[in-house]
Amino acid sequence: MGKYDKLFANILSGRNDKSIRFNELIHLLRNIGFSERIKGDHHIYYRQDIEEIFNLQPNGSQAKAYQVKQVRTVILKYNLEEPNA
Repeated sequence: MGKYDKLFANILSGRNDKSIRFNELIHLLRNIGFSERIKGDHHIYYRQDIEEIFNLQPNGSQAKAYQVKQVRTVILKYNLEEPNA
């Protein structure tokens, strides 16, 4: 199991939302097909076949726990899978 497979499993488990690094979260979103637009420290992620849009901001080097939860909710709602990297 690779680094990002573990991250994907960790996000889906919901046990460590406060310990997800921001760089890893945005890398994961790019891997599952989200496009990115950046305005200042706001990283906006969208995908044509998904209604929700993510507006993510780093908390130091970490992702904010509530934003990790939002990502998990969308992954589960749309049954998204990380492609083999």
